[in-house]
Amino acid sequence: GESSGTIEEKKVLKRQIKASHTLLKHEGISTTSQPTKSLVVANGGLGNGVSREELSAVLKEMGELETLIMHPHKPYAFVTSHCPHVHLNGEKLQCGGNSVTLYLSFVDSVTCEEEASVPLPEGLVLVEDFVSPEEEAQLLAAIDWSSANDDITAQKALKHRRVKHYGFEFRYDNNNVDKDKPLPAGIPQECLPALELCVRNKHINIMPDQLTVNQYESGQGIPPHVDTHSAFEDTIMSLSLGAQTVMEFRHPDGRLVPVVLPGRSLLVMKGESRYLWTHGITPRKFDTVPACDPQSPALTPPDVRTHSNLTLSKRGTRTSLTFRKIRHEPCRCAFPSACDSQGAPSTSPPSPPSLPRCHDDAAQLEEEYVHRVYDAIASHFSSTRHSPWPQVCHFLSSLPPGSVLADVGCGNGKYLGVSTEVIAVGCDRSSALIQICAERGFQAFVSDALSVPLRSATCDACISIAVIHHFSTQERRLAAVRELVRLLKPGGRALIYVWAFEQEYNKQRSKYLKEQNKEHPENHSPINKASEDSHRPVDNIQDVSKVTDGKLSVHTNRTSFNTQDLLVPWHLKEGKRQGEEESGEGSESSPVPVFHRYYHVFQQGELELLCGQVAGVKVQSSYHDQGNWCVILEKDSIEMN
Repeated sequence: GESSGTIEEKKVLKRQIKASHTLLKHEGISTTSQPTKSLVVANGGLGNGVSREELSAVLKEMGELETLIMHPHKPYAFVTSHCPHVHLNGEKLQCGGNSVTLYLSFVDSVTCEEEASVPLPEGLVLVEDFVSPEEEAQLLAAIDWSSANDDITAQKALKHRRVKHYGFEFRYDNNNVDKDKPLPAGIPQECLPALELCVRNKHINIMPDQLTVNQYESGQGIPPHVDTHSAFEDTIMSLSLGAQTVMEFRHPDGRLVPVVLPGRSLLVMKGESRYLWTHGITPRKFDTVPACDPQSPALTPPDVRTHSNLTLSKRGTRTSLTFRKIRHEPCRCAFPSACDSQGAPSTSPPSPPSLPRCHDDAAQLEEEYVHRVYDAIASHFSSTRHSPWPQVCHFLSSLPPGSVLADVGCGNGKYLGVSTEVIAVGCDRSSALIQICAERGFQAFVSDALSVPLRSATCDACISIAVIHHFSTQERRLAAVRELVRLLKPGGRALIYVWAFEQEYNKQRSKYLKEQNKEHPENHSPINKASEDSHRPVDNIQDVSKVTDGKLSVHTNRTSFNTQDLLVPWHLKEGKRQGEEESGEGSESSPVPVFHRYYHVFQQGELELLCGQVAGVKVQSSYHDQGNWCVILEKDSIEMN
């Protein structure tokens, strides 16, 4: 018989060939069997959680590396080397608790999309190594986090970070400062040498009188915001101590500039970068950052970010000291659209979009008013979605053990763990929500509900909970139902929930209207308690889409719907714990950000009519459940001749 060595080699070869097929199919990377200078390393990418340091350590065993190219979020890397060997095939790497197996194939050419260099926002300056490690230690020691002096420095433990204020308290309920109530503790003496240096270096011409200290643990962040114009003068300086992080600056036109803030660096925001661009830190445990090339650090200016030289940077604890000068006169900046002194509304809803006229309109409307919104609000949305609804649980628990379940539009995965007896896989269009599923240990992937990358007739059951109402045309809603049916095995069942136009169905006000909820009255979905109402007669459907001059109307939360197509506001807040004061914490901005989500709310009988247009499936039951219309579909069994 064959030796176990050759059997193992054959297995590795088989998998390597499979990996090269996958690269071709999904990434368009064609491999070659002829030895070349360049290799593609499947599974050796930043997207697999492999850092540049870990990969290059293994690859150096092959010999001298010329280049190592790692694209953000990709499950592969490219390497060029003087003497490439493929003997690393099947090599296992331990990265952050995960084991990945590398498969190497030769390639003729290396794809390297160099990013055009992104200029920093106008008025933004980053000074690296602004303080020495010794000064850093003294500054950190000067901040006393013990709670004995909470009232002196207005100390708070916010949900995503802890914060202290010196000089004046920045209040998160009105995003402003009480200029007549200075705090007992002014800016600590230990900060003076650094501030005097700022004056000497012309970063500021007047001493700050307010300091906010934020401490972020790994995985924490701060929502995007603009510091309130009327509260502070132009220049704002932030000194980063401890671990490095990435701060994201966004222009209202959508431009995004990620800025790496190393430990001991000083960020100076003036003019446009202070008044117009929002800045925030996405809560993550790892950042994708340009790697420092030890050979040629001087040759790479910091603002040139190329894809070819990236690595993962693990976040640690970071403490930022933000120095500001209290403003005593109204702000007269050149950016009135973002200026509360010049009458910018505290929450400016976008001018509402029109109802879609064609497929492209619909896709664009959903991109802006569904996909982008869920990515932006993912962690806040997820924190409000913890209790699974009883009727959905009832459906899941009725599935035989070993059933394959697909949750299409699974959100934060709250139904993926309901039944341990079934094999559950989820997908959602929001990568931020899928990230949350992954962190909870669920099997989930990013996908559009109109084309789910699963084979036809492979699922015993599908669920689509509060998803199909986000599609903005009848055709797209129909296509979403068809896709669910395609996934089902013959005899398989699908459960669909959509928001109901009739919130007071059957004389029972839904919880959505009833509870003028104290906590976030503005963000509750209509569903809560279950009330089953099967097989209602289908009334004639009247179209109640009253659209104001072709524009979608913005719904007033906690009121009855008055049209079927509307934008529903979501107020982004960092969550409050019991006993914490009412506050819009974290958004040190004039506006508390409001996002608008597109909905088509269904009239009674409409969901059944929609499903009736799909061949090969019958509506098994339909009911109203606290502000939702719901159906259970069953796919026809194959007729035996």
